[in-house]
Amino acid sequence: MNKTFAKEELKWLSPGPFTYIHLQWFAAEDEGRTEEPTEHKLRKAREEGRVAKSVELNSAVLLIFSIGAIAILAGYLLDTFLAMFNFFFTRSTETTMLESGIIVQAFFDFFVRLLAPILLLNFVISILVNLIQVGFLFTVKPVIPDFSRIVPHFGRYFKRVLFSSEGLFNLAKSLGKIFIIGLIAYLNIQAESRRLLTLLYLPVERSFSFVAEVVLRIILETAIFMLALSILDFIFQRWHFREQMKMSRQELKEERKMYEGDPLIKSRLKERMREIMMRNMLKAVPKADVIITNPTHFAVALEWDRLTMHAPQVTAKGADLIAQKIKELALAHNVPVIENKPLARALYDEVEIGETIPEKFYEAIATILAQIYRMKGESKIATG
Repeated sequence: MNKTFAKEELKWLSPGPFTYIHLQWFAAEDEGRTEEPTEHKLRKAREEGRVAKSVELNSAVLLIFSIGAIAILAGYLLDTFLAMFNFFFTRSTETTMLESGIIVQAFFDFFVRLLAPILLLNFVISILVNLIQVGFLFTVKPVIPDFSRIVPHFGRYFKRVLFSSEGLFNLAKSLGKIFIIGLIAYLNIQAESRRLLTLLYLPVERSFSFVAEVVLRIILETAIFMLALSILDFIFQRWHFREQMKMSRQELKEERKMYEGDPLIKSRLKERMREIMMRNMLKAVPKADVIITNPTHFAVALEWDRLTMHAPQVTAKGADLIAQKIKELALAHNVPVIENKPLARALYDEVEIGETIPEKFYEAIATILAQIYRMKGESKIATG
């Protein structure tokens, strides 16, 4: 497919002359993938674990909740830490404690008491954030070894990392995080620089409390920034995933052939079905009681058996050439052909083959059948 490359070009300085990199390289269209992905492809990608998900959003939310949990449990954590420090310090010279395994048991006891609340909270929050992003999804395909990935594709790798929208976005995101986090730390430390200089003259507890307060503020402001950045990352990941899932026209045709059948075969099957239906329909014409015609465009065959039918039934119908064929068969088998333009058109449009006529046509059909019976010299009068 011929494409017109973007007029804008990026230039970078190299040991030789300028090298031009077209912006067209950053789009999915460079591989001919211009069609929106089908529901089948999106469903298959989801079953394989490939979904639009932002890792930054998970990290930012976990960081915020972890800071909140530490701030709320600060007293409990400090008391537990001091108790642990006191326990090990006072027993540091008792060799019998180590031999009896009490030290190991105490270590795991304090470890669980300090970290269990934070780890449990992070576990629950990480599940909730993933559910919000991609819904419930369980698959083991992402962890199944794929030996085809061992073979490196350096050209594709460098193109994706350096010359793609994903690579540029990740680079800008990394540089932005370094700059903003450094700026947040600098501004907070600068604002408290005078108080930091006086820590040498303060008690240890007050110094520790002050430093912890500054650090916690820096981490909280960083977490808020990371959350704002993660929202942008989530939007980008959804767009980028959609771009990756785009299909070429050839892929679209092949998928339709696979799941909807070859159009040529389907057309032949439809034609064959029409032929079978036509033959079955024409077999019913000789058994009809009357043929109502347009007279040149439509023909509708009606049959009525007072013992098995509560109203006349359409057994065959057709337009143009099929209508002419129905009339020829009717004349060959002495089936009456009655011309009634509005009735023929209405029956053709509103009643399918095998259906009984609606009640609104009873009177008109009864008149026609009575006329036919009189023509045959019979005394039966059709009643609707």
